[in-house]
Amino acid sequence: MTYCVAIALEEGLVFTSDSRTNAGVDRVSTYSKMHTFGKDGDRQFVLLTSGNLATTQAVLDRLRRDMAGDAKISLLSVGDIAEAADYVGSLSAKQQAKHGSGSGYEASFVVGGQIGRNKPAIVFVYPEGNHITTSADTPYLQVGESKYGKPILDRIITPETSLETAALCSLVSMDSTMRSNVTVGPPIEVSLYRRDSLLLEHRIRLDDDSPYLRELRKGWDERLKEAFRSLPPIAWARATEQPSGGQNAAYR
Repeated sequence: MTYCVAIALEEGLVFTSDSRTNAGVDRVSTYSKMHTFGKDGDRQFVLLTSGNLATTQAVLDRLRRDMAGDAKISLLSVGDIAEAADYVGSLSAKQQAKHGSGSGYEASFVVGGQIGRNKPAIVFVYPEGNHITTSADTPYLQVGESKYGKPILDRIITPETSLETAALCSLVSMDSTMRSNVTVGPPIEVSLYRRDSLLLEHRIRLDDDSPYLRELRKGWDERLKEAFRSLPPIAWARATEQPSGGQNAAYR
C-alpha cells in the first residue's frame, strides 16, 4: 500500500511519502515514491508514485531518457504543470496498455512543481491519464491510503499555512496512517519547494529508528490524550439535550 500527500500553499509546495511497497508476513519491501526532476533556475518537478511498481519505474525511466535525449516532448519542454501531467499520464497509459487491461498494472502519480514564473501547482494523474488539481477549499492531494491522514489536513491546512507548519502537518497525517495501516511505513520522505526559487533545496528522509520520528509520534499521542481529557463531559442530565419525546420515549 501507499500513502503520499502533496500540499499547495501560497509560499510553495510540500510533498510527503512513505516507502513501503510490500508488507507480507515474511517480507517487507521499500522503494522511494518521491522523485525529482528539473533544471535549476528554470523549472522543478516532484513526482509521487503509487500503484504497480513496474509501471511506475518504467514511466520514471522514460521521463529521464526523454530529458537526457532531448526528446521533442519532455519535462524540459512542457509549458506548464497541466501539460506535464498530460505527458506523464500518456506515458503511464501506454505502459499499462502493453500488458493488457486490468487493475494490476495501474499506476497513479502526483505531479507538482513550477515552470518559470508560472504559479506552482500540483495535480493528481489517474491511471487512465486524466488529472485533477487542488482548489482553495482543498489545497492538498493524497495518493493511496488517504482516509486515516485526511482529518488532520482538513483541520489545519489552508492556502495561507506556512511551509513548515504544512510539513509538520503532513508528518502527523503520515503517522496517523502508519498507526492504522501497517502496509504504510518508513522511510518517510519530505520535500519543500519555496515559490519562485526554482530550486529543490529541502528534502529529508526519516527511517523507522529516526529520533525525530519517534519524538513526533510520542508528542502527538500525548497531546491527543491531553486534548481528550480536557473535553467537557457529556451532560446526561440536561433536559434540553433529551431525545425528542422525552427520556422514556423509546419505551412507549
